Amino acid sequence: MPLDASHTLGTFLRDRRARIDPATFGLAGGRRRTPGLRREEVAQRANISPTWYTWLEQGRGGAPSAEVLNRLAAGLMLTEPEREHMFILALGHPPEPRYREPEGITPRLQRVLDALRTSPAILRTATWDVVAWNRAAAALLTDYSKLPREKRNILRLMFLHGPIRAAQEDWVRVAQYVVGAFRADAARAGATAEITQLVEELSRSSAEFERLWRNTDVVSSGDGLKRLHHAVLGPIELEFSTFAVEGRPDLTLMVYNPTTAALQEAVGRLVDEANPPA
Repeated sequence: MPLDASHTLGTFLRDRRARIDPATFGLAGGRRRTPGLRREEVAQRANISPTWYTWLEQGRGGAPSAEVLNRLAAGLMLTEPEREHMFILALGHPPEPRYREPEGITPRLQRVLDALRTSPAILRTATWDVVAWNRAAAALLTDYSKLPREKRNILRLMFLHGPIRAAQEDWVRVAQYVVGAFRADAARAGATAEITQLVEELSRSSAEFERLWRNTDVVSSGDGLKRLHHAVLGPIELEFSTFAVEGRPDLTLMVYNPTTAALQEAVGRLVDEANPPA
C-alpha cells in the first residue's frame, strides 16, 4: 500500500475513532485526554492487536485484509458509505458486495417515479423483484398492483406469465437478454442464496429458462430499446436506461422513454384515462 494511501487511511480511522462517544459502550468513566474511544478500545472491539491498530493509524503495518476491515467497520460503527470508503483507502477498491434484503421504498423515491408522468419507471432489486412503479409503468408495461407480491419478478413474468410473453415483439431475443443481464446483476450484488432459490424454481417451471441459464451468457443491462405490442396502443418502441440509487445498493431504477412525441402524448392520455381526477 503506498505511503500516502496508508496515511490517508490512518487519518480516516483516527477521525472516526474520535467521533464515537465512549458513553455508548459504558466507557465514560475516568479521565480522557482526547475525545472518542482509545486505540486499545477500538482494537478490542475489532478483535485485533492494539499494536497493529496503532500501526494502521500511523500508516504502518501493511494493508489489512478485507476481514480485518470489516471488523474495524463494525468496531467503529461505520455506515455503509464509510465502510466502502475505508476499503478504497486501504485496498484501492470497494468491498465485495454483501447482499441484504431490500428495505421499504421511501415516499421520496416513490415521488421520483411519480414525477415521470409519461415515462414508465420501476425500481427492482438485485434479484429483479419489482418493488415500486409509477402509473405509466402500470399502463404500458404491467399493473404490478394486480399481481401477488411473489409474482412481481421480471424473470417470473417473462417465463411464466403468458400476457407478458405475448407482448414481446421478439420473445426469444428478449428472454436471452433478460437472463444474461440478470446473471450479471445478481452476481455483482452477491445474492448467492437468493439467486440459487430463484434459478431452481424457474428451471423446474420453464425448460426455456433452464436452457438459457446453462448458456452462462452475461450482458450489460445499462440501456437499450424495447419493442412491445400494447393492447391499446399497438406496436410501441421505448428506450430504456438503468440507474443506481445512491445509498440503496439493493435497488436499480429503470426508466423507459417513448421514442416519439406522438407516443409520449398517447401514453399521457392512457395514464390520464386510467387515473381520472377525483
